[in-house]
Amino acid sequence: MAEDLDELLDEVESKFCRPDPLRLGTVESPRGGGGGFFGNDQNRAEAKENLRSAETFEEEDDLDSLINEIFEEPHLNKKCFKLKSKSSGNTSVRASIQGLDKSCSPVYIGGSTVPCGIGTNTSRRACDHLRCTACDFWVESYDDCRWDKSCDYLFFRNNMPEFHKLKTKLVKKKGTRAYACQCSWRTVEELTDLQTDHQLRWVCGKH
Repeated sequence: MAEDLDELLDEVESKFCRPDPLRLGTVESPRGGGGGFFGNDQNRAEAKENLRSAETFEEEDDLDSLINEIFEEPHLNKKCFKLKSKSSGNTSVRASIQGLDKSCSPVYIGGSTVPCGIGTNTSRRACDHLRCTACDFWVESYDDCRWDKSCDYLFFRNNMPEFHKLKTKLVKKKGTRAYACQCSWRTVEELTDLQTDHQLRWVCGKH
């Protein structure tokens, strides 16, 4: 039995233990004396440790392959789910972009009693996304206010769009709405089609 164990250890040493100069010196030098037995035991202990490490690596490799096989299908399902989610997200983005491309036709302005929104022939709403093509400013509007009669071009040229400066020329009047860009201004009380006011260069800036 002892001889079989020695043969097994020798075989393990030859496979897993690579001799280096330090080990050879440790093993070979004490053969003639009493240290040979200690050197042999040390080599056997190292061989056992190497054998255990090799077995551990093999077990880990087998475990990794088993885990990969188990989770292979769920990964595919997750990918499909992600692709579906991404596709639905793109649809929502496209819908949002299309929603932003809507324009008023015709374009209305009106007093504070007129609801704001996208104006059409059937839904008469005052456009609240007006832009001036002359000065390239957004048109500001103020409910229940009118512009003072002393307003002039230079006042709006120098003060738009700062409300704390504009309010010095705003007068409270219920039912009216004061509109202004940097070059034009209007006080409106009733629903008005911009096509009837040829001096204004205001257009719908899309909703």
